[in-house]
Amino acid sequence: MATVSKNAVLVLIDIQKGFDEPHWGKRNNPDAEKIMIGVLHNFRLNSRKIIHVRHDSLEQSSPLKSGKPGFEFKDGFLPLEHENVITKHVNSAFIGTDLEKLLISLGNPEVYIIGLTTEHCISTTARMSGNLGFKTSVIRDACAAHEKTMDGKQIPADTVHMENLASIKEEFAQIPWSHELEF
Repeated sequence: MATVSKNAVLVLIDIQKGFDEPHWGKRNNPDAEKIMIGVLHNFRLNSRKIIHVRHDSLEQSSPLKSGKPGFEFKDGFLPLEHENVITKHVNSAFIGTDLEKLLISLGNPEVYIIGLTTEHCISTTARMSGNLGFKTSVIRDACAAHEKTMDGKQIPADTVHMENLASIKEEFAQIPWSHELEF
């Protein structure tokens, strides 16, 4: 079991409608949003801090560009009035935002990360979080990845997901399952 400390913070990354568009390719973990909702509910129920991060693409054609429907948070993930919202323009939630300053102001909390996508913003943010000295966890079943192609070879979404989690495990973050979290 992974005990979630009283000063833990849940960082939800890019849980936006734009990731529902088919052009991203096949995705693993079709239950990720249901699991994310459960994790969010448990953090709220146990009075832990919540930080919502969303991507505002600099590319005009991106479904994650502000002003487009895909920029909006997915149903069930709207921030509550007292929860922080950070908008980023690159993969890391720390670059060009006040996330580090906010976390420090909260007393250097344990950081729990969930959201989309494992191979981009989740792993990039987790790496920086660990490098900045925050005790970091990525909840492995509360994130998802898309398939990739390299050198003409298709890499399945499950493989992309697992390899990205394996590459950050222990050096940058712990990788617990949602059912292992104990409040």
